[in-house]
Order: sequence, then structure tokens, then C-alpha cells
Amino acid sequence: MIRVHDGYGREMLIPKSEWCDKVLLPNIRQAWNKPDELYDLLLAALNDELGSKVVDAAKHLFEIDPIHSRGTCIWGVVLMEEGRLQEAETVFRRYLEKHGEEPVILTNLARLHSKRGEGKRAEELLWHSLELDPNLDSSFGWYLAIFRKRDGEEAVQDATRRMSKLPGSWRAQLWLARTALASRALDEALAHYSDALSHATNPVPTDLLMQMSGDLGNHGHLPELLHVTVPHFKAEIHGLTVGNNLIKACLDLGQLEQAKQLLDLLYSQKRHDWQQHLSYWDTEIAKARLATVPQTPVPEFKFAMLSIEGPVWLKQDSPASELFPERPDADGMVIAFMGSSAEQATNSKRIEAQMPDMPGRLSRALPLFLSEYIGFGTLSGTRTLVPWIVEPTGAFVVSGACWSDGDAANSARRDEPLADYVVITHLQAQSEPYVVELRLVRTIDAKCLGQLSCNLMPATPQDSLPHLANRLMALLEEVAEVTRRNVSATAYQLPEGDFFANYLLRLEQMLAVRCAAMETTQAHFLSGEHEIIDGNIQLSVACPENIPIRILLAQTLLTMKKVHRNILPDFREKMELLQKQHPLPPPAQGVAQRMLDDALAT
Repeated sequence: MIRVHDGYGREMLIPKSEWCDKVLLPNIRQAWNKPDELYDLLLAALNDELGSKVVDAAKHLFEIDPIHSRGTCIWGVVLMEEGRLQEAETVFRRYLEKHGEEPVILTNLARLHSKRGEGKRAEELLWHSLELDPNLDSSFGWYLAIFRKRDGEEAVQDATRRMSKLPGSWRAQLWLARTALASRALDEALAHYSDALSHATNPVPTDLLMQMSGDLGNHGHLPELLHVTVPHFKAEIHGLTVGNNLIKACLDLGQLEQAKQLLDLLYSQKRHDWQQHLSYWDTEIAKARLATVPQTPVPEFKFAMLSIEGPVWLKQDSPASELFPERPDADGMVIAFMGSSAEQATNSKRIEAQMPDMPGRLSRALPLFLSEYIGFGTLSGTRTLVPWIVEPTGAFVVSGACWSDGDAANSARRDEPLADYVVITHLQAQSEPYVVELRLVRTIDAKCLGQLSCNLMPATPQDSLPHLANRLMALLEEVAEVTRRNVSATAYQLPEGDFFANYLLRLEQMLAVRCAAMETTQAHFLSGEHEIIDGNIQLSVACPENIPIRILLAQTLLTMKKVHRNILPDFREKMELLQKQHPLPPPAQGVAQRMLDDALAT
């Protein structure tokens, strides 16, 4: 299978034969007279063991490539893989006769002799290639492997020292430094690194920084790792292989700001194949920050109740309001929704800070979902109540016990217009399936008018929560005289199947982004900003005709602009592709485009 990414960064696995016929060969035809592109395609084909499929293309590159050594190597390697050793030798030797000695050509010629069983001649050619370029990775590793197999580790060290004396050598110094670190000779290792860097080109080769930082990190020399590596690090060149080592060292040393700066540099490279690794570091940095938060006595906490009118993605001043106009026949009734409570097996009797987890996220997403569902399905207004810690630091509250009917009723009547009813949701999340407990309370006297419950598998909420929402609708109609309306007459629609779970996550993240944008919220409240935006984009691609999901994405970007605006340009190309390939019907397309343009404007 071949691993590829599309324009939105989605990873796909394609059978090798299908990839060859539908991707590789058509791309080769398009790049037939573009040597740089053709070389990259042929190199990828060789790495994927598809040399037999590109024989003609390799010969063509050999004939047109202005970089003669490159075209010669590709053609010679393909010939060797096809078993045409005599032809390959002729290609290599003609190059040497015409252009002079070239290390990579000599190395491939050595491989050819090795295939013929001519080990002594292969070793002679290999050493000569190292004399010309002592840092050629394939030659270096092969040369040491010969000595390791034949003469043992002491001979390997002798060969390494011999190579370190060749003009321009830096790779051998790395291996001498590794040996010194194993012997706890840090100063000796640092001297070898200094020697290696003095011989290296600028920018410093990725292999050099990767091995140097990796070996220093493995032996616990983290300050030295950062001291010798950071000044040479360029994200666009050294990428994730070196960046991983630097971020880990910063985290282990408690240098969280520098770790975040490095992470943002890597994110800015827009490498789809890095996203999973970068998301991991995002979470690790957030965990490290959380660990630095001191325990605060309960009397010193200051709490508040945030109020979200209507859908969390549809602010009253949003351009998208024209897509979801106010109802002239509204009944004037207001229903509040309050969750943020979950009983877990690890419930503690004290207040403690922790990373968002599944019960916590669902405890916030559930009332947000019910609020918009009831709001669009009835003639009543809706509001979501979100318990919030104001001091000492902004944070969500997740109670281990269900809010009492009286407390919820009082909270629902603090804002104008006063809520007539409050829907309290609580999760029993000690084990799967979770149990959702719902209570409908009249606020004027805190009387419970009805209760509902359902099982909930966190991975498949689509199996239970939409049904629970419809049961709640029927309960409201029965005991609160709420008037239903035809949801299909509005632009509101729920995502189907597995996308519903993703939608709940994005609702909760929209809430988090709105809270992060409040002036009183500390700078590091929000984490995983890139995943939040990218996840919304992927959901929009998966549900291209869903207007609320596109508006949710646009509103997330608009609000993120107040929090971390410098990351938004990283997503411009994906947003343009989304709007071009999956336009919404008018006027929704125009509204979404205006919102996105505003978000991406500098």
C-alpha cells in the first residue's frame, strides 16, 4: 500500500498497483520533459520497488537531465535492478570517462561489483568514493558494515577514525561522539560535534543535527543539546526529524514557551504527514503547562455562569444570521440548557485542574447540541449555561455531581429574558456505555416536570443522542406547551452517521475558542489550535452541503483570529480549495465566503 495525502491533508492508503497505474505513470507522462519533477517521481518509484515500471522513463531522464550524475545514477540503478549489470557498468564508466570521478557514481559502481561477488574491488571503489566525499551516507554506512561483519567493533572504530581525518569529514565525527557519550566523556563528544559543525555546509545537513541532538538527548545532556543545535535549526530544511528532539528537550527542561515556538514553526510548514506528531506535542505542551498550575484552596476560586444564546456558532451579530432569521411567530418562551457535570470512577473530593477528557467534553457538547436542536425545532428561544472559573485562572467547570434543580433554576433566571425552563443533563461516566440523565425543570418554582435517560457510547453518539433530543422535544410539547416547527424548512441539518461525533467535538471546541477570546482568559487556556481548525475543515469536506457545519468552521476561524491570528494563513489554501470544490448554494456560499475573507484578512 502507498500512503498519500490529498489537498485537504487527508491520509489515504492506495494499493501499489493502483497507485502506479493511476498516479505514478500519469504524473511521469506529465513530467516527461521536466527533469527535476521526473527525477523526484523516479526516485519515489525506486523507493517503492517499482523500478520495473519506469525503465523507459529512467532512460529518458538519462538522455535529457542537465545534471548528468543524477540521470546517470537513476538509469544505472534501474538497469542493475533489471539484472542488466553489463549495461549499467557501461553507463557508469562512460560517465566517469566524460565527466571525471563522482562519489555517488563510484558508490553505485561498487554496488555493481558487489552484486557480481567482486568484494575486494567493491571495497576499493567504496573507499575511493569516501575519499572524494566522506559524508556520503550510503557509502559511509556500507563501509562500516563491511568492517563490522569481517573484523568486529574495534575495526569499526579504527575505520571511523580514519574517515574522520579525510578533508571535509563530519559524519565520522558524529559516530566518534556517540562512542564518547557512551563512555560518559561529554567534553570529548562536544569537541567532536564542534569539529563536525566546522566542516559542515551551511545550512547544516539534517543528518548531522538529527544524530547530534538525538544522541545528546538519549544521554540526558539536554542543555548541551539545545545549545549546539538550536542556532543551526531551520524548520523548512531540518523539519520534524530535528524538531522532535528540540521540542522534547525544551519540554523536559520546562522551557514551554520555546517548545511552543518550535511547534508553531513546524506547523507553519503545512506538512500533512507531520500533523499527527505535531498534535501530540501540542497536547504534551498543554499537559506540561497544566502541571505548573498550583493547587488553589476552594475559597479562593471565583465562579461565573457564562450564557450562550442560541447555537454556539451563530452569534447575534454574525453575518450568518441572515441564513437563520429570527422567527416572527416566536412564542417568547426561553429554554436554558445546563450540563458540565459527569460522575467518573476517578471523581475526587477536591477541585483539581486536568486536561479535557471525553466525559468533560461530552458534558459541554450535549447541552450545546440540545440547545440548537430545540431552538431550530420549536418556536422557543434557547440558551446554554456554562459554569466557568474566573479566578485564579479561566477554566471550565465539570462537577462530579448533577446540579440541583434549585441551583439550575436560579442560574437560568439571572439573564434577561428570564428562562422559563431549564434542561439539566448529567453523565454517569464510570464505565461504557455512559448513561445520560436529563431533567426538565420549571424555573419559577424549580419543579421537575419530567426525566429522560439513555445509554451513550462515546464513540457512536449518533445512535442515541438524536433520539434523546426528539424525546425531549415531545416532553417539552407535552408539559411546557412548546410549539414545534418544521426543521426541514430551515437551513439547519445534522451530520449523519459517524460525522455526528465529530460535530459534537467541534461544538465543544467552538465553545472553548469563544472562551479563549474573552479578555479575562489567560493566554494559554486554549491548546490544539491547529487541530481545531483542521478538524473543522475535514468535517466540512466530509459534509460539503451542510450549511451549519460550514458556518461553524467560519465562526471558529473568526473567533480564533482574536486568540492566535498568526496561524490562520497556514489554512488559506485549504479554505480556498474547500470553497472552490464544494460551494454551498446561494446565499450561504456568499455568507460563508465573507466570513472566511474576514477571518483570513491581515
